Amino acid sequence: MSQALSFRYVGDSGVDETMNQQLVIKNDAPDSLAPVLSFKALDKNDHVLPHVKVSTVYGSDRGNLVVPYGTSIDILRFSGQREHDVADVRVTVQVATKVQIPAGPHDVATQALDSHGREIEKFERFSAVGLTNEDGFPVFVRIAYILWDQPSKGVTQQAVEVTPIGGLTFVPAHGTAVVKVSGKAAAAVARNSYGPAVSIKAYKSK
Repeated sequence: MSQALSFRYVGDSGVDETMNQQLVIKNDAPDSLAPVLSFKALDKNDHVLPHVKVSTVYGSDRGNLVVPYGTSIDILRFSGQREHDVADVRVTVQVATKVQIPAGPHDVATQALDSHGREIEKFERFSAVGLTNEDGFPVFVRIAYILWDQPSKGVTQQAVEVTPIGGLTFVPAHGTAVVKVSGKAAAAVARNSYGPAVSIKAYKSK
């Protein structure tokens, strides 16, 4: 299964409103897979940066991200000496497990909702997240509330705080679901609303 996976690192796509430090994962297998990946950070000369730790937002380094046939992404986080010198990553597949429930190719869309179920901006203090699955397959997802840093020009934007909203959530084929914001997630939303850059992202999981 691991031979079906290939990877490409995109530090900055150059497109506005696009997340930085993306790991693009291509799955050529007909089955949905849950890989466990390991990473080495590389500089612009393809030299390993031994003191830079690479972790992920969606969990492809711990088998938490489900990648269907086609293209998926994870978001990488770098920490340690020379973390801003990362130009590429080397990816190793430790294991890739077949997932029994197939997933469709499209992302599950998220929408911030107020306490009355009305749609509001993700930068506001929202009370729930609406999920919409446009594919003909049911899917399980998790939601990440991501706080981004504000780097200087020429430095990629990094996820500095990632808070899960709810738990593993089932979204039916061509269907919707609503996840309430509570606990640590509610505290994070209260802390970061009306302030810095944030994202609400649903990713396929198990």
